[in-house]
Amino acid sequence: MDDFSRPLKKRGRRAAKRIGCWLREQHLIPDTILSSPATRALATAQRVCRQLDIDEAAIVCDSRLYEADAQTLLTVLKTSCHERRVLLVGHNPGLEDLLLKLIPDSVPLSANGKCLPTAALAQLAFEGDWTELAEGRAKLVTLIRPDSLPE
Repeated sequence: MDDFSRPLKKRGRRAAKRIGCWLREQHLIPDTILSSPATRALATAQRVCRQLDIDEAAIVCDSRLYEADAQTLLTVLKTSCHERRVLLVGHNPGLEDLLLKLIPDSVPLSANGKCLPTAALAQLAFEGDWTELAEGRAKLVTLIRPDSLPE
């Protein structure tokens, strides 16, 4: 099976559900959900939507997010986001590279040595408009890895 069509594995399905529950408990409901159209990314976004009681039609698929590098992801955020709270669902290594580019501090690694393992959530904050988002301008508020959350 090609990478684009690869389905979300059982571990990924459980992780997406946990992240959706955590977002709901924290009252962090996204205004916009941008997702790669790849099968596993879209399935992750849909599972999160179910936990948040958001219509899955609210997901905006953007083909630029599939296998995007950090610069492409930054461009998408700067040009496509007009709301306050955005959930970006994509792929590594681009998402990890974007995280490291946006925050000036180091990021703690998971047990497997990754910043963002499957379905991890990095909550960032920054001052200004999305068009002003730039390297080193964001602050890491929290980093949630699904394995650290209850079933």
